[in-house]
Amino acid sequence: MQRLPKALVAAVALGSVALTAGCSDEGDPVSFDGPTAKAPAAQRPGGGSGGGAADKAAAEAAAKTLMPTGPKAAFTTQNTLGDDTRIGVTTLDGKKSGFRGKVWVWAPKQYFDPQYANSGFPVLIALPGGNGYPKNYWMGTDLKLQSSISKWSQEGKSLPFIVVMPVLNPDAEYYYDGSDIPGRPKMGTWMTEDVPDFVKANFRTFKSRDGWAFMGSSSGAFVGLKSVLRHPDKFKAVIASGPDTVPDSPLWSGHEAERQANNPQKLAKALSAKPDTKDNDVYLAFQIGSKESGMKGLKNFIRNYGKGPVKTRLQVIHDGGHNAKTYVKGMEDGTIQWISEHMQAPIPTP
Repeated sequence: MQRLPKALVAAVALGSVALTAGCSDEGDPVSFDGPTAKAPAAQRPGGGSGGGAADKAAAEAAAKTLMPTGPKAAFTTQNTLGDDTRIGVTTLDGKKSGFRGKVWVWAPKQYFDPQYANSGFPVLIALPGGNGYPKNYWMGTDLKLQSSISKWSQEGKSLPFIVVMPVLNPDAEYYYDGSDIPGRPKMGTWMTEDVPDFVKANFRTFKSRDGWAFMGSSSGAFVGLKSVLRHPDKFKAVIASGPDTVPDSPLWSGHEAERQANNPQKLAKALSAKPDTKDNDVYLAFQIGSKESGMKGLKNFIRNYGKGPVKTRLQVIHDGGHNAKTYVKGMEDGTIQWISEHMQAPIPTP
């Protein structure tokens, strides 16, 4: 599938830039410190038997949750939502990739609720289409990704995801396919190692892959799809909207073996041949607008590789085009609920 021309990418992201510029809190420090976790009663001085529902819930949450490991990043406000939650931004020095870039983050209202003090939250790494540099357009409020997740979580259609929005590429000249292309910045390591490590350092997350997913548009959908298929031990699901399904960066020239090692078709074929067990399953939620090209290729991918542990779903968005607003609509129409049903929900302590 062809990627969005730069002019169209700019048009999609334009509202984000304009709205960001008008945010009165922009640049103010923001903290994502949540409520302090409490041990089950039986583990506290003078505690009870530990047989109550609250103690059991707290113990279950503690067993599945990874508390922030630190060191904490310094965030500043990028945007403020209507419910007073904030999208923060910081610069991450990737220790494993050696790449330095911006990451935007948002935590839902539930994250700050004391009843979830013991619990991790699922993470959705959101990737834009186009070059995704120097900004990730999901950090704006015009596309309504974060406010929609708030609404959907209240309606029972979605988990209350932490949304993480890293830059997609190291420059605006090339696509790097979210991969470690020899001789280039290690964007595969950045996306699947450094960014998750950063989230674990700053947020309450889940220890297992059941709490980790990607979503993306076009070139970002390719990166999310490839990342889940390449690392099914780390990530459980992806929402891939209008995706490319083969690596096509010109930077792969002369590195065919490495390119094929990052080919979703090859990766899905290998994974689909494995036993259909809970430890192997991944959930690939595809979306495509009825007005965009690529439908045949996407259906072929699903037919050829949606087998065994590779679970697939296709959301065709009526009158939809190859753009982010179309894909948010598709998420509301069933995609976000489907992946939520297969992921770990936060565990409240009564």
